[in-house]
Amino acid sequence: MLFRLDGKVALVTGASGGLGQGMALGLAEAGANIIAVASSNCDETVRLVREAGGRIEQLSADLSDADKLESAVADALSIYGRIDVLVNNAGMIRRAPAALHARKDWYDVIDLNLNAAFFLCQLVGSHMLERGSGKIINIASMLSYQGGVNVPGYTASKHGIAGITKALANEWASRGIQVNAIAPGYMTTNNTAPIAADADRYKSITERIPAGRWGLPEDMKGPAVFLASAASDYMNGHVLCVDGGWMAR
Repeated sequence: MLFRLDGKVALVTGASGGLGQGMALGLAEAGANIIAVASSNCDETVRLVREAGGRIEQLSADLSDADKLESAVADALSIYGRIDVLVNNAGMIRRAPAALHARKDWYDVIDLNLNAAFFLCQLVGSHMLERGSGKIINIASMLSYQGGVNVPGYTASKHGIAGITKALANEWASRGIQVNAIAPGYMTTNNTAPIAADADRYKSITERIPAGRWGLPEDMKGPAVFLASAASDYMNGHVLCVDGGWMAR
């Protein structure tokens, strides 16, 4: 029962596909009611959750526009009347050498990956503070620890995610809110498609992963359920690597 989420409400951003879809489905399978948020439609996620017997509603929102976040959270709260779990998954990546990295690309990535995540933590966290309970799961990255190549904005944003996860945990752990993060390794998603298309690089990356394969969206189900459930009630400010052993090598 430690891992059950019956009656809980989970807001998952970037839930139209990929890792967000995998986590939304996992949380629903554990009993949570899902609010799927994305700039595009979440029809496929809605279908998968309902086919699994779960309850889900979707909201369309441009999370990169900070002025729209408050109304997006208000809309989410109006659906079920509460938010017990926030999964800050929405993100983007722009690839270019640092010396040529466009200023717009930098700001676009930081606005969505870091600023939106922090402001959603503020808005949803305020609701959780009033109730004295809640779970926040930020999505970090291996690039919360490493520098990467040709992704300076993404790397900065994911280092920032690790930092705000720890900062918020310091303030909110004593008030009943657990703030943690998941750092996925190389996952098969649209974001990594350009890398996977390079046969030599795909091979060299796969050889470095002790598990011998790239992760899949369903590999995020268990970690998300764990951090959303009572099983993680004494975890605060932790960044959980789900990487097939990448960081161990």
